[in-house]
Amino acid sequence: MNKSSALPAAGDWQSRARAVARGIRLRVFEHTITHNGGYLSQACSTAELLAALYTHILKLGPSIAPAVPAPFPGVPGATNTGYFTGVGYNGPKSPELDRFFISPVHYALVLYATLVETGRMAPDGLAQFNKDGSTVEMIGAEHSPGHELTAGSLGQCLSQAAGIALARRLKGETGRVWVFMSDGEFQSGQTWETLHVLAHHKLDNVGVYVDVNAQQCDGRMADIMAIDPLARKIEDFGACVREVDGHDLQALAGAAQKSDGQPLIVLARTNPWQGIEILKERLPKLHYVRFKNEEERARYRVAFEAMKKGAE
Repeated sequence: MNKSSALPAAGDWQSRARAVARGIRLRVFEHTITHNGGYLSQACSTAELLAALYTHILKLGPSIAPAVPAPFPGVPGATNTGYFTGVGYNGPKSPELDRFFISPVHYALVLYATLVETGRMAPDGLAQFNKDGSTVEMIGAEHSPGHELTAGSLGQCLSQAAGIALARRLKGETGRVWVFMSDGEFQSGQTWETLHVLAHHKLDNVGVYVDVNAQQCDGRMADIMAIDPLARKIEDFGACVREVDGHDLQALAGAAQKSDGQPLIVLARTNPWQGIEILKERLPKLHYVRFKNEEERARYRVAFEAMKKGAE
């Protein structure tokens, strides 16, 4: 896939978002087969979510970053005047524009695919994925396209976003602060501490979309450490919670409305094999796909070609 998907007119945002979501899955699926590895289930669960964010929900300016990402400029420091973050792919920083932060940075490939499908990064940029000296890292860092923070270990990004949101309010900026999270991060105590802070300061300029796919690296969430009833727990910490079908574009967009005096947490219930049914055979371990042998890889290639033909 060397070109971005042909997108419908900007006015028909749901058709456009559906095309972006299809492109995300296809691009990550192809990458996984070609390179014998990829975070494929994350593309399945979040394609519609990221497509809705980038085509409709987020108030961003056009990309100001190079279409093909520049190489790693070296660690930041007083003498490294050429250092940059990946925020330029989300447009310029401006008081009236939103800021977007991705917390589970192992979703980086899915985010890169989203940037390609929305015209913010060139398809050739993916050829740099996980190569020495590249900013297109397997685990996204602050210099990676679409990233502004180094967010791992999981659970740290929301804390950083809370500080940015408080600063934006003190400065009188009207743009919102959006965070994309995974449900596994609610197994981390730092997430709950930050919810307390957000509610205490009534940071209603913060909106969080959570990929609730019920999976984490070691298997099913319910088997490793259950977090439900998640919505009730978050509400008890003082946040506004909305639960939606994470593959329903209209529901995702409708949940974005600000809640006065409360941070917003949108729990997007998703299917980690949505659109790629063959993944279901890997249950309960869906976190990362690496093929056991060439026979398995060939079966996935057949599934990919069928999916690609169906999208034409």
